[in-house]
Amino acid sequence: MAAAAASQDKQRRQLILALFLLVLASRSWRCCSAGYGSEQEADRVVFLPGQPRSPPVSQFSGHVTVNKRNGRALFYWFFEAQSQPSYKPLLLWLNGGPGCSSVGYGAASELGPLRVSRFAAGLEFNKFAWNKEANLLFVESPVGVGFSYTNTSSDLTNLNDDFVAEDTYNFLINWFKRFPQYKDREFYISGESYAGHYVPQLADLVYERNKGKKANTYINFKGFIVGNPLTDDYYDSKGLAEYAWSHAVVSDEVYDRIKKDCDFRASNWTDDCNKAMNTIYGQYQLIDIYNIYAPKCNLGQTSAASVVDTELKYSEDEPFRRRIRLFSGYDECYSSYAQEYFNKADVQRALHANVNGMLPGKWQVCSDSILKSYNFSVLSILPIYSKLIKAGLRVWLYRCISAPCTLPPCWRCRWQGPSDRVTVLCGSTWLAYQVTVATMVPGQTGCWKICGVPWYDHGDNKRGWPLGTPQQARRRDSADRHIPSW
Repeated sequence: MAAAAASQDKQRRQLILALFLLVLASRSWRCCSAGYGSEQEADRVVFLPGQPRSPPVSQFSGHVTVNKRNGRALFYWFFEAQSQPSYKPLLLWLNGGPGCSSVGYGAASELGPLRVSRFAAGLEFNKFAWNKEANLLFVESPVGVGFSYTNTSSDLTNLNDDFVAEDTYNFLINWFKRFPQYKDREFYISGESYAGHYVPQLADLVYERNKGKKANTYINFKGFIVGNPLTDDYYDSKGLAEYAWSHAVVSDEVYDRIKKDCDFRASNWTDDCNKAMNTIYGQYQLIDIYNIYAPKCNLGQTSAASVVDTELKYSEDEPFRRRIRLFSGYDECYSSYAQEYFNKADVQRALHANVNGMLPGKWQVCSDSILKSYNFSVLSILPIYSKLIKAGLRVWLYRCISAPCTLPPCWRCRWQGPSDRVTVLCGSTWLAYQVTVATMVPGQTGCWKICGVPWYDHGDNKRGWPLGTPQQARRRDSADRHIPSW
């Protein structure tokens, strides 16, 4: 009897062990088959220095190799949607420059859920973050920007639009291997400024590569979004000059000389035109080139602490300036705060960035060396717009005014009220006409369309808004070049 009982007990233990191993194997198989493997989990960011405890933020960051032979890898920062991420689309965000970081600008100063707080003291939750509606993927591109790197120095002198598009496409293919749960999700590409080149060209590359419909590389691409985009060299340059004159940045005499000396086409660009246009840039030395209505950041080479002292010294004889800063929510120094924050060693460790000190120097929000070495070869993106619109892809161009960007974006026309000097609205309004002919809305006096969007012209021959834009959005006249996060 004792022997039989011992045998049964042994069999019972063996059965329990077998069941345990079966459950363990099943969980392991489900984990791997669902794509939530060790490589993805290794990129999880548990907590960042200075991050608020609430609300919780599901985030990942790390490097994805785009070229093994040359040792090129792009750095990303990914935020899952705040609710129901399994059902939300995936949106890639790219900043421009060329040479500016999507981590320092897009993620940490504009539309990400965690914004660097003033004077780089930590992070604060952005209640207007775009990951309310989408899973957000920020990529530092091209190599040499931010934490993205290459082991082949010649890569940095070969950068152009085609190079960047190919690298970013390879990033996406390899990122989807690491995050396969997002591979079939609706996918959108977005960005601002010189990403007006990056985004449409990447969109075109994805569109063309999708024609093969290979299961391992097919991307469920639906469209792209660009804000304040550089799009066509001729119209961008012409709009730059007109904007400066219409906003009293330059005099009538300077503008008349520009109109006389400049054809604005690259083939006809002359030294006289170059001198005339440089006059415009000279006028921006004392004001914010990206927002002429805001004060310049006065951090300079000083520490953030010295600026705190300056802020505290504001006296009652400057109440208006102080009130503007408080009410606008705009702080012209956010990029400086980001640069200080992302150079902290504990921040880099938490982000799995600058592993083994691979960066040649400090992390920069924008790299002057990339801008200077970049090969500008594509003068106009307009043919891509026409092609992809005809293909049925969703294309959205917008201008962001200083109202929260959760409101319908407001394109301003004719007077071009907003203050972004670099990629001005005058140029984009002309560009819109190149893509599609403006037509009157049948049966509605004073209404017209651009790109199929009905507009309201309120009769003073100065500005217009898309029909249905709330009055509160129409009234905001000052603008910031970058996506506001308030």
